[in-house]
Amino acid sequence: MSAVASVPTLSRIIETHQRLKQQRPLVQCLTNSVSVNFMANVLLSAGASPAMVDNPEEAAIFAHYAQGIVINLGTPTAALVEAMKLAIQEAHQIQKPWVLDPIAAGALPWRGQLAADFLAYHPAVIRGNASEIIGLAGLGKNTKGFDSSNDPAHAVEAAVSLLAHTQVVSASGAVDHLVAKTVDGEDVHHWLVKIKGGSEFFPLVTASGCSLGALVAAYAGITDAFTAAVTAHAHYAVAGKKAHLKADAPGDFAREFINELYRVNAADFEQYLEFSVEEIAVAA
Repeated sequence: MSAVASVPTLSRIIETHQRLKQQRPLVQCLTNSVSVNFMANVLLSAGASPAMVDNPEEAAIFAHYAQGIVINLGTPTAALVEAMKLAIQEAHQIQKPWVLDPIAAGALPWRGQLAADFLAYHPAVIRGNASEIIGLAGLGKNTKGFDSSNDPAHAVEAAVSLLAHTQVVSASGAVDHLVAKTVDGEDVHHWLVKIKGGSEFFPLVTASGCSLGALVAAYAGITDAFTAAVTAHAHYAVAGKKAHLKADAPGDFAREFINELYRVNAADFEQYLEFSVEEIAVAA
């Protein structure tokens, strides 16, 4: 697992977004059955190319072609889990970035064990809501692990603990919280990035969180994991804010959000993006 690069800045976010549009990275999506259509539309509108290659016969082979891979545990079946294992193993072998979305990993034992097993193959990014991050890390006793009832700020400790397995962990919510570590020689630095979320309608649109994980995978295919995670969350937040201005109900928001993912430009990042970066102390 390679070290993440330098701390993302606004100019770097804008430059990375432009590269996504130019390169249109191919993303292999092994995801839940509820999210397939919306996820594909999110990737297409944002500037990437989705491929729902999720069968055991082709999953490992296709991992060679994809620039990024997303693994989503929302509706695991035996065949899908086998495909996930094969894709993850191949991605690890060929050093292809992949993103883990551990839906309900802390609430349901079987998928919890799956997520724990998958961590051995070091995802580039772990992305979930606060409840899922807390559940995956095994912190807290009253988290459902599959809803968004916890504040992302409460997931920071859990997220930091998961950096033993990954380069970046994000907990999304009203204010997204991302933690990452950078390595400078023998010095290790830990960072907390906060990005104000785009709309109160996000929790009311099925697969909005799942699709964010896919967008992270798209960006991971063209840049380092830290920049990828921050830029994907920034892209989502800005598009969400713009869509919210045009919608007064979840259905309208979902339509406008897809449109705004496509329309986001450098000026929008400068106008709408609210984010902060700080170095944090982590106990040895």
